[in-house]
Amino acid sequence: MPAVSSSNRREFLYAGGAAALSLALNQKADAAGETAAGEWRNRNPEMSYRRLGRTNYMISEVVCGGNTIAPDNFRHVEEAIERGLNYLDTAPAYGRGKSEEGYAKVIAGAKRDRVFLNTKVSAWSSNRNELLRKIYDSLDEPAQKKIRADVQDELQRRRALDPDHICHYFDGQQEALEASLLANAVERRHGRSIDRRKNYRELVIHSVEKSLRVLGTDYLDLLMCPHGANSAYELTEFPETLEAFARLKKAGKVRHLGVSGHSDPAGVLQGAIAAGEYSAAMVAYNIVNRDYVDAALDAARKADLGVIAMKVARPCHHGRGNGRPNDPRRVAMIEKAVPGGLKVAQKCYLWVLRDARIAAVNSDLKNSQMVADNLPLAGRKVGGV
Repeated sequence: MPAVSSSNRREFLYAGGAAALSLALNQKADAAGETAAGEWRNRNPEMSYRRLGRTNYMISEVVCGGNTIAPDNFRHVEEAIERGLNYLDTAPAYGRGKSEEGYAKVIAGAKRDRVFLNTKVSAWSSNRNELLRKIYDSLDEPAQKKIRADVQDELQRRRALDPDHICHYFDGQQEALEASLLANAVERRHGRSIDRRKNYRELVIHSVEKSLRVLGTDYLDLLMCPHGANSAYELTEFPETLEAFARLKKAGKVRHLGVSGHSDPAGVLQGAIAAGEYSAAMVAYNIVNRDYVDAALDAARKADLGVIAMKVARPCHHGRGNGRPNDPRRVAMIEKAVPGGLKVAQKCYLWVLRDARIAAVNSDLKNSQMVADNLPLAGRKVGGV
């Protein structure tokens, strides 16, 4: 069960609205601050930066998500870099490889040295889930029933399907969560039949080497594995992942290890802390799921695990042209917390940036208009809303 903030803590962080936000947003990371000794790239006086945990990277408060980047849609990322953005996020699964191809054009030549670059091991979870699903399907009904009971117990214990916890950021999110938990339950009982070296170590190495070729670079500043983790188990029970990272790091191909996760972000953060080798995590965090994540963010800060917030605006603002209306209750939450004339999505970003435990917000910058809308939010005083 997620830890819920006390009423006093909630009053301080949230009910104070613009006053609490203004206090946090005024604390910019710059040369005069305590973070000046971090590793800097593409420093621009118009951008604000924060330290990404033990990576020591000073990253722009707004970073670029890569889901819509492609070889024919990347010029606006160059515009963002000229304005001080210095962190690019991508994955082999984005656009079926088109995102990495698009970023290859962005970082070609001298621009590689201006940005921190992250990609992921997208195949890790899907490959593992498929292998263990086949084992599940081979079991008799009584054995399957026990595994299904384990999954349901886990979902209930973590309140993982609470609407304001899972938030349903994308189609298939709940199915992906349940598939991962089923894989966990099967692996606990029958995982000895899996070729762990091939599927949990070599797969990581091969994925990274392919991504490096596509991106046209010889190293990554951050590697996220798993891509889309759904539980602490996926981070703490696979030494093969850590072995692959150690091998890649020794070869100079990867500098730091991270993880991403949409569902049960607190569990993912706790797993990254417990595993001991993770330097950063990118997890869903927003005004809607805040109480489920709050205690884990405290723990991450204490452990110096850098946190990038993603799916910051999605619960209040769908923004994908899919015809889904915004939830009036959630919109009212953000309008109350961040009064003023900004767009709903911008207010969502500002609300998260008021939190000193967060290094940056991930914005899926699709075009020049979104660059113009979202980059100026870095370091913005709420009084100017």
